[in-house]
Amino acid sequence: MLEFGIKDFIDILLVAIILYYVYRVMKQSRSVNIFYGLLLFVTAWIVVSKVLEMKLLGTLLDQLVSVGTIAIIILFQDEIRHFFNNLGAHERAHRFFRFFRPDRKREDSDLKYDRETIIPIVMACLNMSKQKVGALIVMQNSVPLNDYVNTGDVVDARIGQRIIENIFFKNSPLHDGAMIIHDGRITAAACILPISHDLDMPKQYGLRHRAAKGISQETDALAIVVSEETGHISAAYDNRLRSRLSAEELERILMRGRF
Repeated sequence: MLEFGIKDFIDILLVAIILYYVYRVMKQSRSVNIFYGLLLFVTAWIVVSKVLEMKLLGTLLDQLVSVGTIAIIILFQDEIRHFFNNLGAHERAHRFFRFFRPDRKREDSDLKYDRETIIPIVMACLNMSKQKVGALIVMQNSVPLNDYVNTGDVVDARIGQRIIENIFFKNSPLHDGAMIIHDGRITAAACILPISHDLDMPKQYGLRHRAAKGISQETDALAIVVSEETGHISAAYDNRLRSRLSAEELERILMRGRF
């Protein structure tokens, strides 16, 4: 007679959570059909090897699983890297690891931006919003953005309203791409960001919004977008996008570095 205890329930729950997060990663990379195929193959392998105990076919499938695991790691190395990157960058993970760090109080304060940093960004976004000047500003948090900084031009300047507006001025050579801000300074401009392939995004959102959501999917950065078509201000964080932000909402989000 089969017995179903609390350990079995936790086992099933953990497997379901893992499958859900794998499904999310595959859906974002537009590889969800491959996920379905792998799920069917693993189900067939479990039925053949564990339930029906078919030795010959089970041995063959065992070998395919061993080789297939290596092939999957090679084919989906970017998706796997993004998955563990997002896992490590999650806010709950940071809270857990801070208990083992003696300087966790100082680290908490480092993750928040002060008003001296925020106000010039807010004022620049409001001015660009009124003039319908497109802009994409990325605020680095705990995950380094060096790979994206290297795709643009190094600025290394103090944050100021004028310099932000000048960089995103339509005739400026740096207006295309993203500005990256870290440690109270403008690190680089004209940076290339990953584009989100989320099919659920409204069609009125352009490349800037997709780039903002893309960087929020792969890192814990906060991205601010000023729409060139509507002038609306949006923010992306943790694969979420909020639009039509007021000055107060924008300032509050920037002060926290997240939603």
